[in-house]
Amino acid sequence: MGTPDEPSDPDDPAPAHLAAGRLGAGSAAFFGVAAAAPIVTVVTVIPPVLAVGAGPLAALAVVAVAIVLLILGTPYATMIRRRPSAGAVYPQLARGLGRPVAVTGGWLALAGYHAIQFGLYAMLGQAAAPVLHSWFGLTAPWWAVTAAGWALVGWCGMLRIEFAAAVLAVLTVTEAAVLTGLAAANLLRPAGGRIETGTYLPGELSRVGRPLLGVLLVVAVLAFAGFESTAGYAEEARNRHRTAGRAARLAIGLLTVLLAGVTWSMIVTAGPRGVAGRAAARGPELLFALADERVAPWAVTLGRLALVAGLLAAIMAVHHAIARYLFALGREGVLPGVLADLSPRTGAPRAASLTQTLVAGAASTGAYLAGAETSARTARWLTVGGGLAILVLLLLTALAALLHLNREPATEGIWARFLAPLLSTVFLGVLVHLAVLDLPALVGGGPAAGWVLGGLAVCLAIGIGHALVLRSVRPVVYAGIGLGGAALVVTPQTAVQIPKQRDPGAHRPERVNR
Repeated sequence: MGTPDEPSDPDDPAPAHLAAGRLGAGSAAFFGVAAAAPIVTVVTVIPPVLAVGAGPLAALAVVAVAIVLLILGTPYATMIRRRPSAGAVYPQLARGLGRPVAVTGGWLALAGYHAIQFGLYAMLGQAAAPVLHSWFGLTAPWWAVTAAGWALVGWCGMLRIEFAAAVLAVLTVTEAAVLTGLAAANLLRPAGGRIETGTYLPGELSRVGRPLLGVLLVVAVLAFAGFESTAGYAEEARNRHRTAGRAARLAIGLLTVLLAGVTWSMIVTAGPRGVAGRAAARGPELLFALADERVAPWAVTLGRLALVAGLLAAIMAVHHAIARYLFALGREGVLPGVLADLSPRTGAPRAASLTQTLVAGAASTGAYLAGAETSARTARWLTVGGGLAILVLLLLTALAALLHLNREPATEGIWARFLAPLLSTVFLGVLVHLAVLDLPALVGGGPAAGWVLGGLAVCLAIGIGHALVLRSVRPVVYAGIGLGGAALVVTPQTAVQIPKQRDPGAHRPERVNR
């Protein structure tokens, strides 16, 4: 057996790489914003939070979490700059926490993004139903809408990345523009004719208990899940060392403005004392009910269309994130190498994209054959579970940055190398703790919390077990984890020849038989 080492023989075939120089920071940021699905958060997550009396704390929690994520953005960008990869945080975990954690992180990312995507597919049929009925008088079953969305997403996954980014930009800009317009309409007609201080200053902080505060912070951080996917486009960026980090920070900024701004506008227009009752009564219809009182009916329909566009954009962005993780893991041999196959015409990760499309199609088909009906509760379980997996992944990334940047310091200052990763590790650790404590409230009670935690534990066990099997059975593949498929030189370990012990007195034959 040999010892695997970096680097490669110049005659070895070069590892597969995604087409470079195709995305700028803005295009990559669209993928991060779309994956977070801000309009879905505003429609499905914010109303229950407002209904329990959060008031302005709902918007302030978004801002507080954004600050934490921007702190994380500094070491995050530094780690990407050192080793840009389609595997996003996967190679960063290998460098900071070791190969077993990297493989586990890859499984966490795949499980989390798949759960989020399945939840978004479950919402798509419900969101499209009012639009189809209003415009065409159709009552389409959920599976028909899901199948149409699945085909569109699968097709976009095979396109050149800049074309897919253009489609995503149209959907995301539509979503953001409609949200901005509805928020402006709310702010122009505040409750009571003026914006009260109670809309941005919490009234009685003493009444805010730990459970509510924990739920607020966890909901806020889960609302950002997806921004980190920008790192997966580093290989395709015009500046592979800097674009992804800039895109992550840009995505955080845009999401903060949209989420906090729209949430605050709903508090302003419903009034700080009336918003809880309105949110409890209307639930997911709160945004559209408030808009119906202030804008023309066509604008409300446009808002519902933006929800469908936002869901499609989110599903598409998550599809691309999953495909790049599959590609990166396949390129290194952690998963089957066929997943590293690229389209010679478009440069897209063809096999990985097709695999993700087939997995999503199989899940939807299985749900249909089982007679399942999509529901808001099922979608909530899936998206919360997936978001929790991504939150754990972010915590591991922050810890990996803290360890790696201080073990191998370069030109970074103390803020980027030590303070920012330390603060983000502590803050994200607190958020993971709160998420586990408040999981029953997040998923709506019942056995779902146990299923989510059980699934997370199984995912962690599979990842660690997979890494240990690779170390034992395929040591060269194991040694290449996190190296982007670079060829390795295997140095043979020559057995040390121990000279045979001579018989006592053999050097003095005349004394042997005495």
